[in-house]
Amino acid sequence: MTELALRPIGPLAPVDLAGYRLGQPQRAGALTMVPVFGPEYPGIVPPRSGIKLARVPGYGQVVLRNPGQAGLAIVPLHIGYVQDGAQNHALCRSAFLAAGQELLFADACCVQAAQGGYLAGRDQWFFVLPVELRGAALDLAGVEGYSKLWPAISTLNQRYGLPARGHLEQILTRKRAALTQYQSRLELLAGQVGALFLIGGRLAGVEIAPDARYFAELWMPLVCFAYGVAALHAPAEEPVGAAYEVSTVEELRCALETERRVLLDGVHEALASAPWQPAELVEQERYLDLRLSTVDGAGLAGQLVTDADRLVYASVFARETG
Repeated sequence: MTELALRPIGPLAPVDLAGYRLGQPQRAGALTMVPVFGPEYPGIVPPRSGIKLARVPGYGQVVLRNPGQAGLAIVPLHIGYVQDGAQNHALCRSAFLAAGQELLFADACCVQAAQGGYLAGRDQWFFVLPVELRGAALDLAGVEGYSKLWPAISTLNQRYGLPARGHLEQILTRKRAALTQYQSRLELLAGQVGALFLIGGRLAGVEIAPDARYFAELWMPLVCFAYGVAALHAPAEEPVGAAYEVSTVEELRCALETERRVLLDGVHEALASAPWQPAELVEQERYLDLRLSTVDGAGLAGQLVTDADRLVYASVFARETG
């Protein structure tokens, strides 16, 4: 593990990052993932087992439930659900869910512009909106209207050479086999509580969870869909190292170490050059000592959960990845 502290990056500047450190970067094509390790915050239930889709009472309306008898749920920012027999929806914001609580999200958005766009009923999974759509989705938080994200989805489809319509499944399902490869090509490590994601050598997002179990349940939706979509369509970076010409194990070890240093140096350069500036946190919701805040700065956006100045959860992303 690379024992490097996670330095404040733009909107993370107001919070205490003591104890967070970065692991060795991993690269798959245009996508680089830098593991984040650090302190865990107890009492938060993970998203797959701790948050359930209760019902969809109408277009643009989603009800989530925390079925547990104890533990607070932090709804991941921009989570979306694939459901059988109804249009698929995504959320524009995060939220708190107390044990046993149900919460109506009246500002959810349909991610299919017509009934014919259902995903197969056997494909029951949740996703996180692709990073290219997340800025538009966050801007629409609090705005009711089931079709509000269709223009942004249509524009993204057109950018990728697909029919210009508000069907997100054109992106998620047609390339799902390729997208899900990121789950195995990039390794989730024991004790990992977050990650920095770079696309084409540029910082695209910072995702930090309350604990390793929470992040493990969010890993696949993040790496495959939130950041994998943009990475799949971006030009692949040049390999870090050339073919090795070595004759001993020691020479191979030295070559691999050189490659790791080159990759790490590239990450440091990307972080240093990222135009992410400190931004004001605007409180949206409070649960006991926890505060859910929105950040919207120059070229970035997202939401954070803090306890005083201690970071609990973060999902911050670049508005432009290309």
